Amino acid sequence: MSSIRYYVAALVQLCTYVGFALGGYWVWTGIASLPALALLDSILPDDLSARRMKRGFAADLPVWLATFLAPGLYVAAAFWVVRAPDATAGQYIGVILSLGWLSVVPLVPSSHELYHQRGKLRRFVGRYAQVCYLDCTREIAHVVGHHIHVATVKDGDTAPRGTSLYGFTVRAVLSSTIEALTTESDGLAAQGKGRWSIGHRLYKALLAQAIFQAILFAVGGWRANAVALAGMIVARFWIESFNYFQHYGLVRLEEGPIARRHVWNHLRPLSRLIGFEITNHADHHTNSFAAYHELVPDRQWIRMPSVFVCFFSALIPPLWHNLIIKPALRRWDNELASPEERELAREQNRRAGWPDWFEPSADRSGPALTA
Repeated sequence: MSSIRYYVAALVQLCTYVGFALGGYWVWTGIASLPALALLDSILPDDLSARRMKRGFAADLPVWLATFLAPGLYVAAAFWVVRAPDATAGQYIGVILSLGWLSVVPLVPSSHELYHQRGKLRRFVGRYAQVCYLDCTREIAHVVGHHIHVATVKDGDTAPRGTSLYGFTVRAVLSSTIEALTTESDGLAAQGKGRWSIGHRLYKALLAQAIFQAILFAVGGWRANAVALAGMIVARFWIESFNYFQHYGLVRLEEGPIARRHVWNHLRPLSRLIGFEITNHADHHTNSFAAYHELVPDRQWIRMPSVFVCFFSALIPPLWHNLIIKPALRRWDNELASPEERELAREQNRRAGWPDWFEPSADRSGPALTA
């Protein structure tokens, strides 16, 4: 029965389908779920309960459903374009923002869950569902790069201290794309093949994207493709905000082990449900093959507020820095960081123009240095 709660994601998607079918300003239904979920999630207390679910069909179904419903929304939007030749600019904006938002949540968490698991079919679906945000090679940089280099200077998904959401986003899109393509080319070269030979994943990603765009064109022509591409571009940049909130400012020695303290967690109920536990983050980085419902909320380390609160506050950088992330990082530096990590953190603070808030008497000899 615990799996029922995870159908919240599919429910939001289905409501958006209805909005597209009704037309008019009902097409704003998808993006309207963002402030609604944000308000509710921000006032609810943290959910620290572990899930009592077993691996199998019941646990997998909401993930598969959310993943398949996401590209279907683009087809529904294409049909809306056909039915609404006289749609207003405001209605087009509603469709584009709804597509963009629902391509971020729940698709990023659900596809992430699939491509992290064992099994060719899971990985195939998780990989190519990412046509919804123009990035069917995303998991290369994520699995081979981010999961190895998290919280170090080599990790493009970890924002250095002092970085705004706006400055981070464009750089993260570029760095993740370059890292994915370079990693794939390096792998081919290691096999004695050409770096851009026919087996390169980029070609498969482009083919998948072309097929998807052709389907949308067949339904709604160039206007449908333009609307879809606008939603995909919005989603592609919006996605990076997840990494911004879940890794901001944390530091780790490049040769050091990855511990639970090297990520932030957001444990409000709706953050966990609609994100398929992607915000219940600590266990995932110490065991990336663990299923979403096997991740145990981290009661020991510093918890962040709702991921929605983090997103809206980051739109105003002084609010994010002064009210949310600086207090959290000050605690992290003094309560959880190793002596070596404190030196890295001090240097980042200096470069960002932040205070030197390190307490020489802080006791870091306890469980903070364990995984």
